Amino acid sequence: MTSPTPPWWTAAVVYQVYPRSFADSDGDGIGDVNGIRGKLDHLADLGVDVVWLSPVYRSPQDDNGYDISDYRDVDPVFGTLADLDALITEAHDRGIKVVMDLVVNHTSDEHPWFVESRSSTTNPKRDWYWWRDPRDGAEPTGWRSFFSGPAWELDETTGQYYLHLFSRKQPDLNWENPEVRSAVHEMMRWWLDRGVDGFRMDVINMISKDPALPEGTEGWLFGPRLHEFLAEMHREVFAGRDADLITVGEMPGVTVEQAREVTDPARAELDMVFQFEHVGLDHGDSKWDARPLRLTDLKASLGRWQEGLADVGWNSLYWDNHDQPRAVSRFGDDSPRYRRDSATCLATLLHGHRGTPYVYQGEEIGMANSTWGGVRDFRDIETLNHVAEAVAAGQDVEQVLAAVRPASRDNARTPVQWDATAHAGFTTGEPWIAVNPDHVEWNVAAQRDDPHSVLAHHRALIALRHANRTVQLGAFAMLLPDHEDVYAYTRTSDDETLLVVCNVSATPYPLGELLPEAGGAELVLGNRDHLPDHDPAVLGPWDARILRLAR
Repeated sequence: MTSPTPPWWTAAVVYQVYPRSFADSDGDGIGDVNGIRGKLDHLADLGVDVVWLSPVYRSPQDDNGYDISDYRDVDPVFGTLADLDALITEAHDRGIKVVMDLVVNHTSDEHPWFVESRSSTTNPKRDWYWWRDPRDGAEPTGWRSFFSGPAWELDETTGQYYLHLFSRKQPDLNWENPEVRSAVHEMMRWWLDRGVDGFRMDVINMISKDPALPEGTEGWLFGPRLHEFLAEMHREVFAGRDADLITVGEMPGVTVEQAREVTDPARAELDMVFQFEHVGLDHGDSKWDARPLRLTDLKASLGRWQEGLADVGWNSLYWDNHDQPRAVSRFGDDSPRYRRDSATCLATLLHGHRGTPYVYQGEEIGMANSTWGGVRDFRDIETLNHVAEAVAAGQDVEQVLAAVRPASRDNARTPVQWDATAHAGFTTGEPWIAVNPDHVEWNVAAQRDDPHSVLAHHRALIALRHANRTVQLGAFAMLLPDHEDVYAYTRTSDDETLLVVCNVSATPYPLGELLPEAGGAELVLGNRDHLPDHDPAVLGPWDARILRLAR
């Protein structure tokens, strides 16, 4: 449980930057690398150890950079390779590592590899992608794209279909071909040699596909050679220099058992995985069919992951990222009365777990979902495809919009709110997507010197993880598993036991009746103890406390 030399990332916090929406340095309305460089002091002040950059590679931007046409260059919209080199150097000067987003399940259809592959059926790179003949004059399988519609696109030049699990402009690479794997490994080594400190690997569990391409998701979700491919990647790319690096695998649909295997140090595959079980608990038939989150379901899910990776493997901890609506609106209460308290409560609940916490840009100031009007307000390809498909199927456009407004990925992609000026200090130009109108009140400048702000609370949580070995490595035990409003657990090491208790509601509860062991406990960190109505004996609305229990 408490290895004398645990990996550095067990005490680290990662900050995700979505470059397009972080900070714009040149007034074109799109965030860029130099904008990130200009905000490094904010990240250093926050205390984060790692910055994960969503893709800045050269790209047609069909899916905001997750469609890559050149893995070894920076897209001009974001700057230059020299700018990125400078960002890496300046981040390192502040003790911050830089992790790149590795998107190798697919490329852009404008990548030279695919341009060659589609040129003829005999091209040497034909087998670098998944090509199949029509089946009965239609798609080879019934697989569906994550972005609506079939997962196959007919190429008129050769009369065959190519596979794309995402946009039609994102053809899937064929990892069965060793030349593909070798080319990817070479590219990864090139980035590490430039000073990059690791990779967050986009949908990496989809790189292995059953060559038979069977109907159903089992053909691509966790393919038969995934472990082999990941182990090979580790040998070819990371072996011998991975002590200071970090590898994170995004794995939709991964099970606890699979994650345990992938992150088992003895297998030398990945350091940790990003799983999506907890952010699917409020979905009905799809993400557009929202249901209220039951706290007992969240406890069962997160608790199972804590238990499953307790002795082998490692958890990634997150609420927000570029694909998720804002947590304070989704799981908290973004009303004026409770927004600050619910944002800090959710942060405490998350950061107290065993694992590596991730802070998504703007989360540290409690950024919320934006306000959306009609279809023209949205920019996200997933959202726009869904609206078009639903309306074409006869659904009422207003009902469709009512469903997508709180669930769209664009909620995570509105510009970071740096100050109360026009466009929130994000750009001097016209932003590529509208700034949330609430930026006048909710912004970094307003919170920077406020000791009780959401920003200050995140600083305190990060500092606690850095300093406290129990938070880093202590054993986890869930308490009150059947309570629908209070989330509580302990973290225990040889030296201490910490009790984390969070009231995820506006209903107050007597603390002693719920958790008698809290009596006489020392407050390590709270989110409401500075308020005039704070009562140590009562767990107030959205009250979160980390307590050190008497031994």
